[in-house]
Amino acid sequence: MIKPLADRVLIEPKEAETKTASGIYIPDTAKEKPQQGTVLAAGPGKKDEPMEVKVGDQVLYGKYAGTEVTVEDKKYLIVKQSDILAIL
Repeated sequence: MIKPLADRVLIEPKEAETKTASGIYIPDTAKEKPQQGTVLAAGPGKKDEPMEVKVGDQVLYGKYAGTEVTVEDKKYLIVKQSDILAIL
């Protein structure tokens, strides 16, 4: 598994919606990149900045935040703690 360093966090992004509330299916080309996910791992933090998120937290992050990585055909996101907007 991936172990983030310093103040970085490994997030599993939530799946993009495939259907609207009214039942209309959204094509792949029109789907928006999800901005919500689950924390799978967190680094130890920095000396002057402790980690506020922990494994299992549902978080909201910036639209263009972090770096996407693919491990065993599964997509993950590595972001800095400062790129996380909120814990849900």
